[in-house]
Amino acid sequence: MHSLAVHLQPHRTLPRDAANAVLVGRVWLPSASGPAIVRVENDRLVDLTHVFPTMRDLCEESNPAKAVRSIKGPPMAELGHVLSNTPLAGRDPDKPWLLAPIDLQAIKAAGVTFAISMLERVIEERARGNAAAALAIRADIRDLIGDDLSRLKPGSPEAMKLKEMLLARNMWSQYLEVGIGPDAEIFTKAQPMSAVGHGADAGIHAASRWNNPEPEVVLVVSSSGGILGATLGNDVNLRDIEGRSALLLGKAKDNNASCAIGPFIRLFDEGFDLSHVRSMQLHLLVDGPEGYVLNGASAMSKISRDPADLVAQMIGPNHQYPDGAVLFLGTLFAPVDDRDSPGEGFTHKIGDIVSVSSNELGCLANRMVFSHDAPAWAFGTGHLMRNLAARRLL
Repeated sequence: MHSLAVHLQPHRTLPRDAANAVLVGRVWLPSASGPAIVRVENDRLVDLTHVFPTMRDLCEESNPAKAVRSIKGPPMAELGHVLSNTPLAGRDPDKPWLLAPIDLQAIKAAGVTFAISMLERVIEERARGNAAAALAIRADIRDLIGDDLSRLKPGSPEAMKLKEMLLARNMWSQYLEVGIGPDAEIFTKAQPMSAVGHGADAGIHAASRWNNPEPEVVLVVSSSGGILGATLGNDVNLRDIEGRSALLLGKAKDNNASCAIGPFIRLFDEGFDLSHVRSMQLHLLVDGPEGYVLNGASAMSKISRDPADLVAQMIGPNHQYPDGAVLFLGTLFAPVDDRDSPGEGFTHKIGDIVSVSSNELGCLANRMVFSHDAPAWAFGTGHLMRNLAARRLL
């Protein structure tokens, strides 16, 4: 099944209850040399750009879902045609293709929000980026503290007692500090306008030899801090580079095409809200060019910090985002099974097809390439403003 095309069919891309969902996204229009804001209406995409020239503008509405429902925009294209034209290989440059569903929003991420992934970050740090050394370290750490910390509330007296115990045994780590301490890790994953969408190539820095996908829910947040919707994300992780030093986080996270978001934003309404996010199940599939298959899962019910608490730590009196923000919520998934040599765990191969899916949000699928081989990010905020002005949309 090694093909990106199988994930780009409408019934695989959209949520199970798509008929009841308010789904919005972005499409590149060759005729306008720029993007359009769209909503999904059955098997069609409807153009909303005449009302909302940017996704940021739509997300600043007091009730975005209600605003979208009220617009009678012109049909733009068949969803299936846009999806099939999205992969770079075989794309017709004169026809529309899908983009990441955000534009001017800051792209932020919360790290170390699940116990198992927290322990893997500690292992990366102690292994100094050496995948072969991780196996023995993993066993030592789990013998000491186990891997079921899901009931431990970060910052609680119980968490502080565990911290004291680990300090006494010289086992404390900066990753444990943000995993069970009072302050969450909130970092900048990528720059506004730089994310790739469903069906695009996603990038891995060529210097990395130990890396993996990170399937995550991504919350969409207004400039006032309101949580208004959700989508899927792949926060590509270079385990060896970040493991060498946490000061290399920027090099490990913010690379060309290394942030994938999509397929569409599902806006909160009477049938979908934050409670659905809290109970969501994510599925990960890695389909390798050599026939390798990896299945994984991430259960949002096991998150150590509530999504609303993470948003409150991201935006507030000390951190403002006038164009809003999106927040990756972290992942439970941390692959440790060997792909090639014993003891070396999982790492990507060029050509891997990675899909992240959930019943409520649909499917985000990408082909993995080296970052320098992915299309260069060339359309930024300045380009968008000039394009919209030329189209008399501003």
